[in-house]
Amino acid sequence: MKIEYHKTMQEPKIRTILLVSIFAIAFAFVEASVVVYLRHLLGASFNPPQVSREQVLLLVPGIAFLDPKTTLAVMKDSQILKVEQFREAATIIMLASVAFLAAKEAREKLAYFLLAFGVWDIFYYVFLRLVIGWPKSLFDSDIFFLLPVPWVGPVITPLIISSVLIFAALLLLKRKVEL
Repeated sequence: MKIEYHKTMQEPKIRTILLVSIFAIAFAFVEASVVVYLRHLLGASFNPPQVSREQVLLLVPGIAFLDPKTTLAVMKDSQILKVEQFREAATIIMLASVAFLAAKEAREKLAYFLLAFGVWDIFYYVFLRLVIGWPKSLFDSDIFFLLPVPWVGPVITPLIISSVLIFAALLLLKRKVEL
């Protein structure tokens, strides 16, 4: 009897994992498309501007957090910059909303958010590669976020972080099933 209960507990969770992942993949394509259009319209390259040591607010392995004053060096048009910052905030809100709809308990909501974020971020780079051939290398530099300050570093950094987030999400969800 316990095995059947365990099995019935897993089936809806696998379905939910798949649905959250499908949403994240589709949303990654939308995000990648927006970035491609934005960069094309602004004539921006896919490399962050060269920054001096004085512009770095905090440096951790794989990520440089830039001084807020350098934000306009990343994106010259202040109106587009504001829209881009709101778009990034909306992205987080959308990923969190899916997580909140997918689960009832706080631990599961967190797990689904981590899953959605990780899948979204990895596929964002997959779609950029498929659509425009960038990044050419996992060590190409990118601007990860503009909130609360610009984050820059090699593409491999968010891919590693996102992989860890997905793994953590699956562990949280597996743990919930076994309890």
